[in-house]
Amino acid sequence: MTSKRVCEQGHVYYKSSDCPTCPTCEKEKKPSEGFQSKLSAPARRALASEGIAKAEDLCRYTEKEILYLHGIGPSSLPVLRDELERNGLAFRA
Repeated sequence: MTSKRVCEQGHVYYKSSDCPTCPTCEKEKKPSEGFQSKLSAPARRALASEGIAKAEDLCRYTEKEILYLHGIGPSSLPVLRDELERNGLAFRA
């Protein structure tokens, strides 16, 4: 069942799940550049919840630890690997 909702910012949206995330707010939060602009909203939220904002933060984790985060899937890994490689870094072994 789809329900009409209003977020704290006043955006009206419809959701069929229990997810409280406002799609308009998520679009406004999406970076216009950098590796996070290439990730899905759930992946960006997963990284943010761990305090991961840049490549230097990513290299403290193994790929397995990153994949374990809710919101990160296998399609996020190539983007993350590329960012690490561009900065001369790698996931922790």
